[in-house]
Amino acid sequence: MRFTRIIGAFSLLAGAYAAIGPTANLHIGNKVISPDGFSRSAVLAGSNADSLTFPGPVISGSKGSTFRLNVINALTDTTMLRSTSIHWHGMFQQGSNWADGAVGVTQCPIAPGHSFLYQFSVPDQTGTYWYHAHHSTQYCDGLRGALVVYDLDDPHKNEYDFDAESTIITLADWYHKTAPSAGLGPNSDSTLINGLGRYAGGPAVPLTVIQVEPHKRYRFRLISISCEPNYVFSIDGHTMTIIEVDGVSVQPLAVDSLQIFAGQRFSFVLNANQPIANYWIRAQPNVGPKGFAGGVNSAILRYIGAPEADPTTTQTPPSSRMLETNLHPLSNPGAPGIPSPGAADVNINLKIDFNFTNMKFTVNGATFAPPTLPVLLQIMSGAQTAQDLLPSGSVYALPPNKVIEISIPGGGSPHNFDVVRSAGSAVYNYVDPVKRDVVSAGAKGDNVTIRFATDNAGPWIFHCHNEWHLEMGLAIVMAEDIPTIATSDPPPAWDELCPTYKASPPETFPRSVMGELRTRNDGLVGQKRLSP
Repeated sequence: MRFTRIIGAFSLLAGAYAAIGPTANLHIGNKVISPDGFSRSAVLAGSNADSLTFPGPVISGSKGSTFRLNVINALTDTTMLRSTSIHWHGMFQQGSNWADGAVGVTQCPIAPGHSFLYQFSVPDQTGTYWYHAHHSTQYCDGLRGALVVYDLDDPHKNEYDFDAESTIITLADWYHKTAPSAGLGPNSDSTLINGLGRYAGGPAVPLTVIQVEPHKRYRFRLISISCEPNYVFSIDGHTMTIIEVDGVSVQPLAVDSLQIFAGQRFSFVLNANQPIANYWIRAQPNVGPKGFAGGVNSAILRYIGAPEADPTTTQTPPSSRMLETNLHPLSNPGAPGIPSPGAADVNINLKIDFNFTNMKFTVNGATFAPPTLPVLLQIMSGAQTAQDLLPSGSVYALPPNKVIEISIPGGGSPHNFDVVRSAGSAVYNYVDPVKRDVVSAGAKGDNVTIRFATDNAGPWIFHCHNEWHLEMGLAIVMAEDIPTIATSDPPPAWDELCPTYKASPPETFPRSVMGELRTRNDGLVGQKRLSP
């Protein structure tokens, strides 16, 4: 179905360039843009140096593809980070942990003027993913985009008529200040839907327009590429039937609104069966400018034949909000291990605290900061236990082929885990819980619990996907199967990342989001891995 005729394009900005991949160059550079009417320099990606956009180009492949993505760092703006790395969010990276992109965990940054080839395969993954910088808060300055792995044998393929680049919807927070100067946990200035939006009191710049043909069914891939806010998403007058969550097909669930957190993805089918008109698409953030006056937090769903004008539709109270506990896998349901709380092979509770004196988070008493040597390189150089690994107290050694149960603050994982207890619920479901890779930690008193099996060797960062919280130390590292990690054999170019970065000029900013003078590359060493 994805190769059928496509109707319309999303926006003046995001729809300008075709998808790239699975083999491609990804140029990273600076460019002044004004997606909400306010001009600022940004960190952007493009298929070449002249095609930098926000969001970056869609990267796509198919089930079984090998991605070969050559990241070329041409950043020059000294008001933002010029070194970089890219994380391919949701990719399991089985056997390619070195390509995961997390600075301080699996690599050193790519220095300005240099490039690095990421290579990984997706033998058994399909669905909706995304990519973003994983170096401090850099992706808040613009380096983020969609990544889709198509499945020609999609079990839901008879439920929609269209699925292509033009049916991807990204939700992003946008800041008028650069991330290094934005202060501690800033609120966004606007919400961008497919790269366009308006800010309160700003000009009435064009909004994203999504065109649909009457009586056709569309698979929309909704991706939160947010740094902080979660969004309540809805489309006036329309029902959304969810068929995929974070790369996992689910039993169809019809809703009229859904809450989506940073890093999460949903595919839903929309039937364009309403009268020909314009309809508001709404993404209400939990922080930052609220409401929809003047077209903020909004885009437009336009039926072909409708006038080119802002909608006049009104929002009605939702009658079928999405509840995470109502999402169930389409196949292979069930969490691994004994179906009882605390009955896994390894049970870990993560206690989260915030120190108002130094403005940092702790997880079980430890604050995460990217170590001077990436955890992967530490293990390859001989470190064998969590006590040997840095940052101290932030690395958890997990044995292979065991069932792990974690009560968590939220974050990402190299697994699709089973959410056996969701935020806002006191019920444990081991029979058919939703499988996903980002989960809301909920409110005070919640005890969100996940299960997964350790079948993917590597050090994996496990963190809050509020980027400002991550910068304040809200993360840990799961070192899964350390003996196997020690036998890793990254390509020679990976060995050169640390010494090249260490030799590059320091990056110093007057005030960081940590509220202190910050120099980047002041501790990352130029050591290469030791020979086995």
